[in-house]
Amino acid sequence: MSVEYIFDSRLGLSIPKVEGTWSDLSIDIQQQVLAKWEAIRGTIPDRIKEIEKEIEIIHEQLTEEEDFERSCELNLEMAELASTINELWIWFRVSPTVT
Repeated sequence: MSVEYIFDSRLGLSIPKVEGTWSDLSIDIQQQVLAKWEAIRGTIPDRIKEIEKEIEIIHEQLTEEEDFERSCELNLEMAELASTINELWIWFRVSPTVT
């Protein structure tokens, strides 16, 4: 059993991937994984703030945009960023425990 961290460029952080099941990992490995995950997890609120700033910039562009097609593109960009924020909040709430 092992745990690998895979960088997700969309989220801007590494996500743990457990080979096998969590309960099959030794307690020592579980504790190591939890410590590393807590460090990664702690960066999520700052990452969300960065994305919110991006959304604000795009929203400002949208308020001045007169071209319909470009407005649609900007709306799509904001929707994608909002989706990323939602996924980051889900990952932020993931809090495995040592079994």
